Amino acid sequence: MTLSAVVMLPCVFLLLSCVLSSVHSWRPCTDLLPLDLLTRALPRPGQAPHPKVQMVQSGGSRGLRLSAAMTTALSFPASQIFTHCDFFPAEFSLVATFKSARLGQKRNEYIFSVVDQSSDNLLLGLRVSENRLHFLTTPPGGGQRRRLSFDDVALDDNRWHTVVLAVTGAHAALTVDCGLPVELEQVQSFPSGLSTRGSRFFLGSRRRWRGRFSGLLRQLVLLPGSDATPRLCPTSDPRLAELSVPQVLKSSPLHPDHQGPVYPYEAEVRVTVEPPPCSGPEHGQLWFSVQQKGLFICDGQTWRTLLQNKERLDYIEDYQDLYTSSETFDVEVFSVPSEGLFMAAANRDSLSGSGLYKWTGGSFQLHQNISTQEARAWRHFTIDKKIFLVVANSREAEPEFSVIYRWSRRQRRFLRHQSVETHGALDWEAFQIHNHSFLVVANHRRARDSNHNIHSVVYRWNPHTQLFEVNQTLLTSGAYDWEFFVVGPYHFLVVANTFDGRSTSVSSSVYVWVDGCFQTFQNIPTVGATDWETFVIDGRFFMVVANSQRVSVSDANVYSINSTVYELSSLTHSFIRFQDILTHSAVDWEFFTIGDEKFLVVANSYDGSSYSLNSVIYRWQGYEGFVPAHSLPTFGCRDWEHFSTDEGSFLIYSSATTRLSKVFKLKTY
Repeated sequence: MTLSAVVMLPCVFLLLSCVLSSVHSWRPCTDLLPLDLLTRALPRPGQAPHPKVQMVQSGGSRGLRLSAAMTTALSFPASQIFTHCDFFPAEFSLVATFKSARLGQKRNEYIFSVVDQSSDNLLLGLRVSENRLHFLTTPPGGGQRRRLSFDDVALDDNRWHTVVLAVTGAHAALTVDCGLPVELEQVQSFPSGLSTRGSRFFLGSRRRWRGRFSGLLRQLVLLPGSDATPRLCPTSDPRLAELSVPQVLKSSPLHPDHQGPVYPYEAEVRVTVEPPPCSGPEHGQLWFSVQQKGLFICDGQTWRTLLQNKERLDYIEDYQDLYTSSETFDVEVFSVPSEGLFMAAANRDSLSGSGLYKWTGGSFQLHQNISTQEARAWRHFTIDKKIFLVVANSREAEPEFSVIYRWSRRQRRFLRHQSVETHGALDWEAFQIHNHSFLVVANHRRARDSNHNIHSVVYRWNPHTQLFEVNQTLLTSGAYDWEFFVVGPYHFLVVANTFDGRSTSVSSSVYVWVDGCFQTFQNIPTVGATDWETFVIDGRFFMVVANSQRVSVSDANVYSINSTVYELSSLTHSFIRFQDILTHSAVDWEFFTIGDEKFLVVANSYDGSSYSLNSVIYRWQGYEGFVPAHSLPTFGCRDWEHFSTDEGSFLIYSSATTRLSKVFKLKTY
């Protein structure tokens, strides 16, 4: 053996040792087990489901539908599954079960995508189009995007399909419903160095509204390193072959146990006279009985009643023209025990005062005239069976006073009880916390210096003096409205701030009651906010703001802007934007129900050129939010109130530009 060979031998052993060590320590970037992408994107058990994801039963199986307004809810960072390194596997298969309606020409919808978050570049995607399935990749380092298309696969036929896309080097095979695979050879092999660092998986979208998947998604699984077809096929139901389906889609009890997400849910409905079969395969199916006019659900053994003979809104009838003494900014409808239904009108003219009307013979008739000073709002409340009315007087004078009135049973009218100094008052809100009674006034502007940034005041009822006393002051900016609401054990107040002296783009504030006073809970950007309305639908808490106009010192006024519905999120413990609705100088919202239907009606008052506008009734449509249902011609509409009598259900609106207020009857069937 030569000297050089002796010297080289240790080097060879050292190199061999390094190679063996490297092989022994190698691990794939992700687990080689089936990776359920859909389950990873859904909220974990115990967390609230996303409000814009709905569970739908179709053809006996359940899938998830994404709202049209949602693009990023079903997503998670790629680092969740690529735990050992950042590279997408060079060999893999994708399993997807979905149902898609017919897609038009040039329309593409993404089943899923992997997107670089910093550059918004598409790294990998699977999308469906008319009679085609496309697999897209972007080479490492950029370059021209590659597309692998499978033609004539007919996946957009509104039927369930399970597809397996297996990729190995330059070869790709697509298996649809456990049929014969269609194999294609790519010009270039799938990249072995496709980095997923800083990327995110998006299910049902490409991170954008455009290209959102409009069908139902039931299964989405990534299987690294092998073809998933032998694990799925053969099977008794190839269209619904399962590798890994989220548990929430496998079972949907009629009475959820609330241990996991309870998604908004709907199912296909059979409409027949005679009841269809109800057994295991029909579990969760709905049936509408033409004869019984009822909706029933199959529990696997028998049909159980969900809805039956409930009222539904049919149309709106012009019922009564009510001429008040002057323009009316607000109406307050309430009942007085043993007396009946009343309506207080807040009238502009100080000389004629404001009218109190009683429902008599199926219409409102004047019962009492009350002296007011440019009244802007009334609020009715009771304390220890005593009935009160408080008026917000807005006449600019020093000092200004609003007045609390008390119902006299003997005289059967309201009498002055207490005067309270206010500043351009526009609203009162009455509420109770722990058996204590409160009033809060919306002080809009101080007369002597026209300052909008002033304090509104919370008053507390003193049972000994029988008077309201100052409990707390809250700094507001052109306060226009207060709304009190309760969520669980918590008590809230929200103010509509309209103007800060320079602009209407100011935040309105939500306050929460803590240790005997209100503290700031959340500030919400609003634009000339004039009203808040709160309501609960199916255990979900909402509030909607009326944004009236965009005004600033430098820009022209804009009256046609969005008003916004917010939902209280149990995840963020804050109100988050749920839906924007285009309104025209909106000044009031009113929520009401007819049977099981939920409605919102908006007071559209001005569009920049005319006060003659349609105010719109919106119907709650579940995952679609509120959709327009009826349009009502109004003139300078200022306030809506809903009420019911023996004659039926009604809406009344007041006008801030004419003496005419109108009552509409809601015709149902």
